[in-house]
Amino acid sequence: MDSIVNFNSIKEYNEFNNNETLHPLVGVVHLDKAEPRQLRRLRYSFYTVFFKKINCGDLRYGLSNYDYEEGTLIFLAPGQVIGQYGEDYYQPQGIALVFHPDLIAGTTLGGKMHDYHFFSYAVNEALHLSEHERKVILDCFSKIEYELHHAIDKHSKQLIISNIELFLNYCTRFYDRQFITRDNSNKGILERFESLLDRYFISENPIKYGLPSVSWFAEELNLSANYFGDLIKKETSVSAQEYIQTKIVDIAKKRLFDVDKSISEIAYSLGFKYPQHFTRVFKQRTGVTPNEFRTVN
Repeated sequence: MDSIVNFNSIKEYNEFNNNETLHPLVGVVHLDKAEPRQLRRLRYSFYTVFFKKINCGDLRYGLSNYDYEEGTLIFLAPGQVIGQYGEDYYQPQGIALVFHPDLIAGTTLGGKMHDYHFFSYAVNEALHLSEHERKVILDCFSKIEYELHHAIDKHSKQLIISNIELFLNYCTRFYDRQFITRDNSNKGILERFESLLDRYFISENPIKYGLPSVSWFAEELNLSANYFGDLIKKETSVSAQEYIQTKIVDIAKKRLFDVDKSISEIAYSLGFKYPQHFTRVFKQRTGVTPNEFRTVN
């Protein structure tokens, strides 16, 4: 099997796409300058954002091929692999914003990159832009590119980083819009999540596997953990973990009415390894311990 093509520097990626390197740690790469190339798997050692104008072969993900609309953004964190091996050739199109972690190390943006969850979304959870949003995004790219072509001075780095942060903040806003405009499909995911929760706790899974994780449900729903978590937060105003804990406590309340079962038995039946953990979670959610709840009720 062919090896993965690794890009360890911005310069390597620029050369791969026939673009000039204006800054060693950041670039706005025009992919249409690249030569037609064969499908392959690629790994980037830097943050990469693709603005796709048309469907492109290099954005096949796993065994699936996604037909992106014009004006789609795909986000890759450093180390992520994208693409698929194949015999076909394709002409890359669109624009890529690439910036190395070293560019933002020690900056405010560097300290908050973990807040931009979309860098760990799956490719099929891309951001689809409206015509107005596309103009905003292209304007951000234009400002970054202007600074790259401008003679370097004491303001250059700060302005580039500020514009990258502005771009990412717009992307956060646009993802919030996408969650809202896809409300019907999101509600379908929420309903399936609730169904999975119900089935999990009437099965032997809690005893076999313990408490269910957010990532387990995300995998069952064919979503990335971060995208699933953000979707649930937008739909319910609580985190997916809080939602799971609320379900667990609701089930626990019903089981506590069975006085023939000890607190420990109930805890184990729900997937807790230790009764003390169950007691702590229950009290955090209700304000009373399981024993106190049972006594009062």
